[in-house]
Order: sequence, then C-alpha cells, then structure tokens
Amino acid sequence: MYIEDVVLQIESGLHARPVSELVKVASKFDSEIKLIKDGEEFNAKSIMGLLSIGASKGDVFTIIAEGLDAKEAVENIKYVFSNI
Repeated sequence: MYIEDVVLQIESGLHARPVSELVKVASKFDSEIKLIKDGEEFNAKSIMGLLSIGASKGDVFTIIAEGLDAKEAVENIKYVFSNI
C-alpha cells in the first residue's frame, strides 16, 4: 500500500476533462486506487464517482493505492493533480 497527500492545482477544479485524464491514467495500473477528500472515498477509475466530488483548486486529497504498482500509480495521479 502506498499513501500520499496531494493538493489539487488544476485552476478550474475537477471537471470533465481533468477527470477523464485522471481516469485514463488510473486505469493503466493494476492497483486499486482511491482518492479521499473530506473523509469521503472515491474510486480513481470511476468517471461518475470523480465527477461527483466537486473539487476546486487548493482542495487536499489523500491518494491510496494498493497493489504491485502502487507507488508508480500514486506518482502518476499526483502528476495529473498538478499538471493537467
């Protein structure tokens, strides 16, 4: 298991385009990947679940990945949070 906190840097927050990119990146990994915001847990491979978050720039998330490629998965998700 690999866990890391990340601050959302996407100026417009999590809307359709960044969520689509996030799911695309998360789906490349075998690990189970979850995002936690304000105590709520979301599957990083679910477009509908992520769209329901309503996150804005500056929101803090905990990324939890469990599996053989967990660390790589978290690093790639962190990149999306900062650069898309």
